[in-house]
Amino acid sequence: FRRVMLEGSNLPLQDEHSEIMVSVTGEPPTATEEEGIAMDTDVEIIPEITEPLSLPDVLRVSAVLEDTIDQLSILNYVMPVQYEGRLSTSLKSKEMNVEGRSLDKPPIHKTISKIPKEGSKSLVTRQGGQTATEFNKVQDLVFKQHSKQSLITIETLKKIQMDRQFFSDVIADTIKELNDSGTFTDLLAALNKERENKMHFYDIIIRSELGNREIVVCQNEIVNGKPKLVFLLQNRNEYIAHLKDQLQEMKAKTNLENQYMKKNTELQIAQTQKKCNRTEELLLEEIEKLRMKTEEENRIHGEIEVFLKKEQQKLEEKLEFWMEKFDKDTEMKQNELNTLKVAKASDLAHLQDLAKMIREYEQVIIEDRIEKEKSRKKIEQDLLELRSIIKLQAWWRGTVVRREIGGFRLPRDKDDNKDTKGKGKDKDKRRGKK
Repeated sequence: FRRVMLEGSNLPLQDEHSEIMVSVTGEPPTATEEEGIAMDTDVEIIPEITEPLSLPDVLRVSAVLEDTIDQLSILNYVMPVQYEGRLSTSLKSKEMNVEGRSLDKPPIHKTISKIPKEGSKSLVTRQGGQTATEFNKVQDLVFKQHSKQSLITIETLKKIQMDRQFFSDVIADTIKELNDSGTFTDLLAALNKERENKMHFYDIIIRSELGNREIVVCQNEIVNGKPKLVFLLQNRNEYIAHLKDQLQEMKAKTNLENQYMKKNTELQIAQTQKKCNRTEELLLEEIEKLRMKTEEENRIHGEIEVFLKKEQQKLEEKLEFWMEKFDKDTEMKQNELNTLKVAKASDLAHLQDLAKMIREYEQVIIEDRIEKEKSRKKIEQDLLELRSIIKLQAWWRGTVVRREIGGFRLPRDKDDNKDTKGKGKDKDKRRGKK
């Protein structure tokens, strides 16, 4: 099946074997494999075949693909499901044990924080070394468990099951497309997608390998930096003592400043109280002025209100007068409008009658003109026919005289009778022929 898929997609077998080894063992690709991957990404191009296959080719390919589907379904029933479950449970129990052991161990920063200030340097270094070794042992245990796993693990079986299901779906779609249109574009699209996923998978593996290397480097830096950390702790303890002395000095300065600020605040409060009293007196005077101004404005407002009421009454009387006048004018204009509408209707009827009469007169005039035109054309035609007849008669008479047709003869001399006898016979013969 793998050979058939690769032949259909024009893929090299070497890349496919490298991908299978990576998916089974879980190991990242080496430098040579990475170079091969980079070269494959630049070179490999799947040609898109748009021409449909012939019927024999379709039947052969369909038979091969159906056989492949049967083999994949058999593989589904053959896979060790129970063994997979046992592996998953055992792996989970081991991981839980490892996590419990790692949780029981105190973390590094807690052990370092519990070191007393006056402890000796040897005790600090001993505890730091023990925590570092315990942390390294836990990490080594986890890494060794992952590296000592067998080839057939739970992840591998799951991946095989997923690949089997994916191949079954792709082959089923390809068979359907072959039966419908005779092409296999779905298969090529699936291969392109898998190639992209493979490149993404290789990138993830490379990044994980780089991360592991960085973790190892950081661990080495932590182990190598223990003496430096102890020295830094001593320096920081001395710095803390120095800071405590500075804190005492700052407290004394702060007390003096607080006393000064208290006296200064009391003086400012007294001064502010005086200012407030003075301001209060000024505000009371201002309030009295505003009260007098308000009374004057109220008086003026009352006078204005009386004046406005009188004006409003006058305006209401004028409004009533103009409303009555408006109603009368509206009624009068409405009557005029009605009379105009009646006159317009009568004028419109009269105009329609006149228009009808004018159309009738126009029709009579047009018919009379047509009759006159016909009579004129007939007279002209008669004149032309008469002239043609006269011309025809004149031509015929001339022809009769010239040809001596019928009983008409031109007068001739006696001397010419003898000479013209032979000619006369010839003419009679010709007349008979005509």
